[in-house]
Amino acid sequence: MRKVKKAIFPVAGFGTRFLPATKAQPKEMLMIVDKPVIQYLVEQAVEAGIEEIIFVTGRGKRAIEDHFDYSYELEKTLVEKSKLDLLDKVKEIESLAKFSYVRQPIPLGDGHAVKCAGHLIEEDEPVLVMFGDTLYDAPVSPVKQVLDVYNKYGDSVVGLSEVDKKDVKKYGVIDGIDLGEDSYEIRNFVEKPEPEKAPSNLAAVGIYVITPEVIKTVSQMKKGKSGEIRLADAFDKMLDDSRPIYGKKINGEWLDTGNKYNFIKASLKFALKDEEIGDKVKELIKDLNK
Repeated sequence: MRKVKKAIFPVAGFGTRFLPATKAQPKEMLMIVDKPVIQYLVEQAVEAGIEEIIFVTGRGKRAIEDHFDYSYELEKTLVEKSKLDLLDKVKEIESLAKFSYVRQPIPLGDGHAVKCAGHLIEEDEPVLVMFGDTLYDAPVSPVKQVLDVYNKYGDSVVGLSEVDKKDVKKYGVIDGIDLGEDSYEIRNFVEKPEPEKAPSNLAAVGIYVITPEVIKTVSQMKKGKSGEIRLADAFDKMLDDSRPIYGKKINGEWLDTGNKYNFIKASLKFALKDEEIGDKVKELIKDLNK
């Protein structure tokens, strides 16, 4: 069983829920305190042992490439102005991992994004897939939590989070067997069920470890149930073929930065932990509550 060393980040979506802010800026580059969302996610992946990041990009995503690239002019300016602390922060970004970029001309689903990156994945190689809005406030990297389950069972793993029962109709949820330690053997995926028909309130959050079998399946697909090529379609096929898929309920708070309220919530939570402004933000919250 090979270790997971590569991650695919599908980041070709338009981010329409944040228009007009995302008209000329990728939603993944929106700032939480002093870092774009995508940097937090890359850091969580690297913390868990990921060495290579493959971004599947689209039109208007050049800012992501520039952010993780070497910037000669900026670094030269920081040296000249003796801003060496800032220089260290900038240099850390480009050295986080090995970065590759693949173009997805049209966003045709997360499985299609994996298909676009398939030539960078070896035939027997598992890979992490992580969406650009799966930010977590967690004591241990959510990526490590999912990888630990993969390392135990050797099959694909879906990251899960508990959601309010009334909100299950917004997500894909699982029907599964509780294996203990917040791990599950998944029997079925149910897409956006009505609350009274939902088999659980455990939603897939956009962090996966997928095996070569999944990559091969999406690579051979022309289209899925929705007309797009989705990882969910590949998982359904594997379950139909009696292939095991596991789930891991992630210990931590899921801050789904794909909508405005949760984005503000994430900004506040991370601001409160910031050494420079944390105390000021606490005072601001107190003043607003008066």
